[in-house]
Amino acid sequence: MKIHGFGLVFVVFLGLILFAPVLTATGQDSQDQQPAPPDAAPSTAPAKPEPKLDLTPDANGKLSQEQMQALLRLVADRYLENDKRQLNYTYIEDDEKRHLDGKGEIKSTERETYEILEIYGDPVQRLIERNGKPLDAKEAAKEEDKIQKIIDKRKHESDEDRKKREEKEVKDREDGRAFVRDIADAYNFTLLGTETLGGREAWVISGEPRHGFVPHAKEGKYLPKFHGQVWIDKSDLQFVKLDVECLETFSWGMFLARFHKGSRFLLEQTRVNDEVWLPLHVAYKIDARLGLVKSIDVESDQTYRDYKKFRTKSRIVRVGEVTEQN
Repeated sequence: MKIHGFGLVFVVFLGLILFAPVLTATGQDSQDQQPAPPDAAPSTAPAKPEPKLDLTPDANGKLSQEQMQALLRLVADRYLENDKRQLNYTYIEDDEKRHLDGKGEIKSTERETYEILEIYGDPVQRLIERNGKPLDAKEAAKEEDKIQKIIDKRKHESDEDRKKREEKEVKDREDGRAFVRDIADAYNFTLLGTETLGGREAWVISGEPRHGFVPHAKEGKYLPKFHGQVWIDKSDLQFVKLDVECLETFSWGMFLARFHKGSRFLLEQTRVNDEVWLPLHVAYKIDARLGLVKSIDVESDQTYRDYKKFRTKSRIVRVGEVTEQN
């Protein structure tokens, strides 16, 4: 069992950093961060009016940088709203990793299948199959035990721990919004045209690093090291697809992971039940070094399926038990 996210924490960070940095499940321990439970009372605060978006092209059919920046900021806000709705769904993740040798040849392949669960407002992955076979009794019991520990911790959370968690959540969102502002300033955006994906029309936008960019958010310094394209659904203003490439070799994070020029990351989403966008496909190839010893040379394909919406008044209180909340 591992905490839900689109693959390795590096993939989440690097694959989404260009256009969608505010994903809540970015490989952090779900025991340290918790959105409000799905059955919590709705907020009575008035909703902020959505800014008016003018995407009228000029005489040459182009959009100005100001228009592109406004579009990306609005899409980021929509992404935050969508992220909350994702918690109402369970689904299956099939994860195939191909480990490469020094020549780039596949030396081994492993396949794992996870069930994505919602436990007290947190999305969590539970391993259910390995290489096409169900887990043996010992492995399955270990997975259930880890999930039970999360449930027990949430159930017995103290007022002090809850306060710390809520304060951290506020800070994370503030940091995410600061990072969004950096994204709009870090790139020169170009509208390449439109494409039809999944039967829906989407804008295709490229982003290239802007000379002289000065970051304000802590993670903003990494933005100029990437470029790529984003597909935005024209009706929902949601991310449909991301294709990101590393422009230079650099080290990142407390473990000094070293990512090499040319590393690529692909994310695709799909619209479900005419109300929410959920992951459909993630692919990446990483040639990275952790410190001076461990290497990560891997290709990965992750596909998502069997989306199911559950009642928001149902909650897991013990493994295998669901209780209705009045």
